[in-house]
Amino acid sequence: MEQSFEKQVLGLLPRLRRFAAGLAGNEADGDDLCQMTVERALTNREKWAEGTRLDSWMYRIMRNLWIDETRAKGRRSQTFVAEEAGMAVGGVGAQEATVELSNVDRAMQHLPEDQREAVLLVMVEGYAYKEAAAIIGCPVGTLNSRLVRGRDALLALLEDAA
Repeated sequence: MEQSFEKQVLGLLPRLRRFAAGLAGNEADGDDLCQMTVERALTNREKWAEGTRLDSWMYRIMRNLWIDETRAKGRRSQTFVAEEAGMAVGGVGAQEATVELSNVDRAMQHLPEDQREAVLLVMVEGYAYKEAAAIIGCPVGTLNSRLVRGRDALLALLEDAA
């Protein structure tokens, strides 16, 4: 039996949140981006062709929203304290893993946007190169180049942090 559109979207939420947090650079902005994505998907559900990959369609929506938000942020001045000021509050247990994930997250934020996007889609979300290239809207060769450069830069940044 075919799941309803809403149930399919609900099933994608964990993956969407993870991708959004990676794009946005922190969980709070990622949750906002995820919420905007779900809202846009529900509003434009008639534009999704049933039988096609809903996850790819939603990732494209998220990516476009993220680009729009990034451009808008560049035009606004920062009025809030940096997220690092409150990131350690309430942390309990598994400190080493938390520190390592934090190091990876900081290193990811130093990657150029196109490389970070490729690393997130292929290495974190597990998309095939062809699928990730379709989401981004570039040739597979371009995606591969971005991924290799991003992975190498990420490894270098992590080695420097060690």
